[in-house]
Amino acid sequence: MKKLLLILAVILIALFLIKRKNMTWRQSFLKVTYPLVMLKAKLFPHEKAIQVNEQHIKPVSSFYELKTTANNGTIIDLAQFKGKKILLVNTASDCGFTAQYNELEKLHQQYKDKLVILGFPANDFKQQEKADDGSIAEFCKINFGVSFQLMHKSQVIKGPEQNMVFDWLSHKEKNGWCDQQPVWNFSKYLVNEEGILTHFFATTISPLSEDVQKAIKN
Repeated sequence: MKKLLLILAVILIALFLIKRKNMTWRQSFLKVTYPLVMLKAKLFPHEKAIQVNEQHIKPVSSFYELKTTANNGTIIDLAQFKGKKILLVNTASDCGFTAQYNELEKLHQQYKDKLVILGFPANDFKQQEKADDGSIAEFCKINFGVSFQLMHKSQVIKGPEQNMVFDWLSHKEKNGWCDQQPVWNFSKYLVNEEGILTHFFATTISPLSEDVQKAIKN
């Protein structure tokens, strides 16, 4: 009995240490276990986790003709980002990969002179983003210090309600070569300084990985 009580006490203490003030128990647990999730991804990589526009195929329709809505309701014309690379990521607050918010912010701070990061919250995968725009922004700021631009919550997977930006990113009839829709939360698309889609990085590829940073620098 004493051993059982001791074990329960240890578990309770561990849970107390894991719990973040501004996170749910689930969110706190997922943040702590994120390194294990990424370790599994490295040990069992997916063959299509990274897709590259090796032939430098130009888009059929211009990326810079697109407009999208920011988290605060402001309309953003993507043409304003000409001359910079843009990393577009579908995000969620209750996902095993949510800790990538922290990595995306580090990437933003490191390459802010040449890279724009746009986060698109979506509830498309296992309903892991149920919050509204205001709550999402607050969660990201408090827990991950996010200062890169968050967009209005929308649908990113293919379908009638798909966000126009992700419609362009996931249809080769528009971007020229890529038919890949997000495979899960925190899938990443890189558009270069000329509005050409150059890379797709799956959820399991860290924003701080050598592959992502090499693509940004080139």
